[in-house]
Amino acid sequence: MSLNIQRNDQVEVIAGTDKGKRGRVLRVVPDENRILVEHVRMIKKNVRPNPQRNIKGGIAEQEAPIHLSNVALVCPSCGPTRVGHKFEGDTKVRVCKKCGQTLAPKKK
Repeated sequence: MSLNIQRNDQVEVIAGTDKGKRGRVLRVVPDENRILVEHVRMIKKNVRPNPQRNIKGGIAEQEAPIHLSNVALVCPSCGPTRVGHKFEGDTKVRVCKKCGQTLAPKKK
């Protein structure tokens, strides 16, 4: 199944404890329908020190995956929106459902 959201897209969380936060997509996990969003759903992780890799031990904060249904893609002109598709020549492009503006092209 292809996803409407790709890496480096701007998204807004529409459900959950981080509702209303916006961030950039860091990673997409299509098998699990989840994405990593920058500074959203931060968790604390215990890290063991590793002198060979210059890693100090302690408690580190990192992003946890969030389900795709809980985020909406942000259109630059009209805000959070759903995504449509249309063909421009031979290429399939993503389109904002509110204003019809073409979003960044979907990479295959």
